[in-house]
Amino acid sequence: MKAQAGGAPLKDITVIDFSELLPGPFLTQNLAELGARVIKIERPPHGDNARLLGKGGFEAVNRGKQSLLADLKDETQRDQVRALIAEADVVVESYRPGVMARLGLDAETLRKSHPRLIYVSLSGYGQTGPWADLPGHDINYLAASGALAVSGPPEGEPSQHFGLPVADLCGAMYALSATLAALVQRSNTGQGQHLDVALADCMTHWMNPRLGAYRSGGIHTVAEQRHTTLVKAAYGAFRCGDGQYLSIAALEDHFWQRLVQVLDLAPFDAEDYRRHDARKAHAEAINQGIARAVANLDSRELFERLQAHDIPAAPVIAPSALATLPQFVSRDRFVAGEVLPLARFPVPMSGLHAVALNEAPSLGSLAH
Repeated sequence: MKAQAGGAPLKDITVIDFSELLPGPFLTQNLAELGARVIKIERPPHGDNARLLGKGGFEAVNRGKQSLLADLKDETQRDQVRALIAEADVVVESYRPGVMARLGLDAETLRKSHPRLIYVSLSGYGQTGPWADLPGHDINYLAASGALAVSGPPEGEPSQHFGLPVADLCGAMYALSATLAALVQRSNTGQGQHLDVALADCMTHWMNPRLGAYRSGGIHTVAEQRHTTLVKAAYGAFRCGDGQYLSIAALEDHFWQRLVQVLDLAPFDAEDYRRHDARKAHAEAINQGIARAVANLDSRELFERLQAHDIPAAPVIAPSALATLPQFVSRDRFVAGEVLPLARFPVPMSGLHAVALNEAPSLGSLAH
């Protein structure tokens, strides 16, 4: 695809990024993909700890950024960083509360001379509250938000079975949306602001659909909430005869009726199971019936049959096969020319293909 006229959406925005590991860098990676200039400030001697924990992960969320090694405890280097901030639109930091204040680089101090600055503090529990100083990782924020309580095997112990760092990425995306909203607000008011983004708060907001369902359904115990959340009739990943898994999601009555036509699901093809409320009580038995029905079928042929009957289904795609999946190839979703291609920003927008972010930054130095 050719670059669109007018440039990328954030082509005139400069971001100073003090963040490390995943949530902050994923936020600023998205800003870079939207066209912002991102200058990453890293600590000596080796920079972002993610460089040591995993090269591939670091590269995936730091492509296209400029990186500078700076000792923020050194007054001269700190003044040089302040000079960069004076020309910036956004600052992102992910230290524990109080660290940036001790360095004189906190939001209150910087915004006195730079009132248009949007300052993003991304932390586990926020800048205030009794847990503000606690260390943490993804599973801790899932636990604090209630998400872990309703995760894992339906009848088992709480467990993070989802293969992504959900709280880290959730917080990064809330920080992204809040930053973009603050940029719009600044264009109207001329004023920046301090955004206090807590990963636990963000996950708690994601819990609202579940909280609403539990409230309206009178579902009060964790055991009931876990079962309601995790066990759904005709909903799951089912192993086919060729060893491949196919996801099926025939929740609504009309999808269920079509699924019954495609698969031999007796006795669940009876009138008693036509309504969703009736199927809920038999969800585990129904899913076992589906598992038996597909156990000797070819996954590709079954997928085609389900497609033909307009039933929600999709093969379980391995990560290494994503870039060659015809759906994503047709939408040009991956950056070409990499050993393991990385996905582009997921929403096509004018000017985004003018942004080339194929390489992670090498450590530069501040001029003395």
